[in-house]
Parts: sequence; C-alpha cells; structure tokens
Amino acid sequence: MKSNYPFLIVALGLSPFLSALADDWPQWRGPQGTSVAKAGDYPTKFSPTENLVWKAKLPGVGSSTPIVSGDHIFVTCGIEGKDSVVAYDWNGEVVWQKSLGAERAGKHKNGSGSNPSPITDGKNLIVYYKSGTVASLTHAGEVNWQTNLQEKYGEDTLWWDLGTSPVFAGDNIVIAVMQEGDSYVVALKPEDGSVAWKVDRTFPVQAETGQSYTTPYLTTIDGQETLVIWGADRLTGHDPKDGSTLWTAGGFNPEDKAMWRVIASPGFSDGIAVVPYGRTKFTAAVTLGGKGDITATARLWERTDLGADCPTPVASEGKVYVLSDRGQINCIDIKTGKDLWVDAIPRASANYYSSPILAGDLLYCAREDGVVAVVKVSDTGMEVLSTNDMGELIAAAPVPVRDRLLIRGVDHLYCLGAQ
Repeated sequence: MKSNYPFLIVALGLSPFLSALADDWPQWRGPQGTSVAKAGDYPTKFSPTENLVWKAKLPGVGSSTPIVSGDHIFVTCGIEGKDSVVAYDWNGEVVWQKSLGAERAGKHKNGSGSNPSPITDGKNLIVYYKSGTVASLTHAGEVNWQTNLQEKYGEDTLWWDLGTSPVFAGDNIVIAVMQEGDSYVVALKPEDGSVAWKVDRTFPVQAETGQSYTTPYLTTIDGQETLVIWGADRLTGHDPKDGSTLWTAGGFNPEDKAMWRVIASPGFSDGIAVVPYGRTKFTAAVTLGGKGDITATARLWERTDLGADCPTPVASEGKVYVLSDRGQINCIDIKTGKDLWVDAIPRASANYYSSPILAGDLLYCAREDGVVAVVKVSDTGMEVLSTNDMGELIAAAPVPVRDRLLIRGVDHLYCLGAQ
C-alpha cells in the first residue's frame, strides 16, 4: 500500500524508519516512541456498547499493542498454536491473517506468546514472538523473510514471557535480548533479515536481575543518533550503526540485589530518561549523552518513595507522569524530580499492567481487569473523567489515533469514538 501522506522526517527530526505518518501509530509507544499522541477528539466515556464504532472478535490470544499504518490495523496473536498476525481494515473486517510457525504460549495470566508489538516503516511490517521468530511482511500479507533468533543464538532464558518490542534504528531492525546469562542486541537488515551487527550486552548481576522486558528507544543527542537500552541495572546508549556502546549509566542497584528484573521502560523527554526500578520502590532521572561511564555525572535526581513495576512513565512538556501499579499518579517536574501534584485513580483489586498513553490533556490508563480510566491532567492536578469497564482482561496499551481509541482486550479489538 502506498500512502499519500508526506513523511515528517525534517519536521520531527527522526530517522526515515521513525518518520511515521501523522495519522499512524507505527510502534508500541506511538510515532515517536514516547507514549504521546497528538491531541484529538477522542472518546472520554465508552463501554462495549457506548461510543462503540465497531468491535472485532480476535482469533487468538496476545498481549501486544495494535499498530496502525494507512488503511490497516495490525495485531499479533497465537492462532491454533501458531505465531500469527492479523490485518484489519477501519470497518473492523479482517483483510488477511498469516501464521508463521509454532507458538510458545505465555506463562503469566496477562502474558502470551505475542507480547512484543509489531512495527512498520509504512511499507513493511515487522513481527517478533516469544518463540524467537522474527518476520517481515508486506502490508498485503506476503512474507518477505523469516528468521529465528533463538535458533541462531540460543534458547530464551527469561523466567516469564518475552516482552521487548523491536525498533527501527540505524537503517536496521534492532532487537534487545536481555535475559538470564548471555544477553545481546542484534540488528537485522530490513531487506532480507540478515545480521547487520550483533553486540554482547551481558553484565555481572545476581539471579533474574539481568532479565529485562523493556523496549529500546531511539533518539538524537548532540547530533549523535543513539539507541537507549534499559536492563541489567544499567541504562546504556549505543550507536545504532554498529551497536557500539557510547555511554553507560549505572548505580541502579548499589546493593547488588537479586530478582530486580525490570518490566517498565523509561519515560523520555527533554533529553532525560526517567527510569523506574527496584520493583516499584525507586525512580531516577538520567541526562542522556556523554561518553563512557556517566553514572556519577548524569544522575539528575532519585526518588525512593515511588515507582512502577509494569506501567512505563510518560513524559511531555517538562513533566513526567508516573502511574503506579495500584493507580497512584505522580506528576513530576522532569528536571528536579519534585512532585507538581499527586493523586490516584479509584482502586480495585486489579493492577495497572499496561502503560498509560497521553493524548493532549487526556491520560488513558488501562487496568488488567478491563477498566480503562480517562484522566484529564493539567499543571495543577487531575480529574478522573470516567472509568470504563470493557468487560474483559486488558494488557495492551490503548491507542488514540485519528479521533478513535483502539483497545485490545483478551477477546476483542474495540474501536471507540466520540459520537
């Protein structure tokens, strides 16, 4: 499919792969990988029947976030024991579905063999699964190539379900494999899936602490395109052209504790990474950039009174919103670490498992029991506009795009609108 929209390469200062179309959602955290959507006329109250544009029954289980490119919405899932991908149109109809090999099913109640979200450059679709399968498909559903990282480099040693999503960086497809024992970052050439480079990312840590379910982030720092990766008690910056390490920030586990695996990715804004760690106990901010070991010089602030295990923070316009697993929201000045305000979404027994998405002044927060809170945020506080029960488990992040809200539950894909 060829799009008629112009690319925003110059306007956004992004690489060609991340020059997402204005009305697309090409990867897990949106066009710029920051969980920030452009403002729009999105629904603030909805249900499986209210403000419903359409819903589609999903053919299999998956926890990945849908992506949007042109006329298609892409969703990965397992179908009859196979790693699969389904393309829907904007009427909720299946355009095509493709299976790619044997599935490794999920262990966790909110997990699956299809946790990683797909990515697209506007022409081709890249999918990645717990089985190790990576594949490129056209938007028409034809397979360009297929490979398997675990067959090449060894079995997955994560204790839970693989969750990191691929990213486009340095004209390649980059995947971080951070697990028990040997960990690595690999770049695949988009034209044929061959290896452009592979670098070791193994650090000496205690049991489980080297395991990471986070997704890399591509940015430009002082003119240097940089791939930022979080895991094994370290935030590292890499040159996406060859994977070489530009800098390393440590100090996230000074007592060298075991079982400090990380799930939430950092939030990014203003050249700063906000990093939750220590199983909900800590959050720190790091200034990105520099050379070598930047641990002593790059740490902006650290908090020992808040954190998030699963939800990734979202940052915008000098503020970062940290949603805890229990629904507390801290709005923090990203440069000082001081609270601008603290509030909470009404509690339930269930946790917030997916990451919040900011669309204008609306923060969409999905709880694992299927309740989606719509929170209006400002410099001085927040207002819960609604709590919307979708009636099924939700692990994927909401997708606000084209004045619609896409919500992927365990059974259905919902398209909601402010009617």
